Amino acid sequence: MAERQADTASGAPPAVDRSLERALGAHVRRLRRQRDLSVADLAHACGLSIGMLSKIENGQTSPSLTSLQALAGALNVPLSTLFSEFEEERDCSFVPAGQGVHIERRGTRAGHVYELLGHALNGDITVEPYLISFHDDAQPYTGFQHAGAELIHMLEGEVVYLHGAKSYHLRPGDTLLFNPAAAHGPAEFVVRPTRYLSIIVYPREL
Repeated sequence: MAERQADTASGAPPAVDRSLERALGAHVRRLRRQRDLSVADLAHACGLSIGMLSKIENGQTSPSLTSLQALAGALNVPLSTLFSEFEEERDCSFVPAGQGVHIERRGTRAGHVYELLGHALNGDITVEPYLISFHDDAQPYTGFQHAGAELIHMLEGEVVYLHGAKSYHLRPGDTLLFNPAAAHGPAEFVVRPTRYLSIIVYPREL
């Protein structure tokens, strides 16, 4: 008993995290209202009692898989749709300043430093935002090629950036959006120190 009181600061049981139930219930209610259905209408359509449906919509209970399938069928949506709002609320990546993960990529040996600033947690695409900085002795490297799309936003210094057969003189504030299937990369460091933000987007592998 002493251990229980130390854990909870009282003899009461710990609070139950109902965030999933609340998000699920709010989404069910929204879908029901969009279809102009009353609680009684939806309850009848999916074979639940009015009281049970009210508890689900208010996030007061964890519905069974059978109930969720019945709700999805009555609302004419895929089962996964019922959880989408919860996933959207949780799909957040926060990285404090200076605490990005340092990643080794092909340009690392040329003095390019890649700091991963976050990542997309869900959905059909992967988003990789990098803060890329360069050592004083960094070497040009124009052999990057990969799928998806890439955006570069210049933060500090100046660089001549090659994409395919064209080159671009990037200064602070400049932005370059391109198809990274073509060979690309910094061809010349004009003003150092040099830093830019690189955001790479590509389809998530199934």
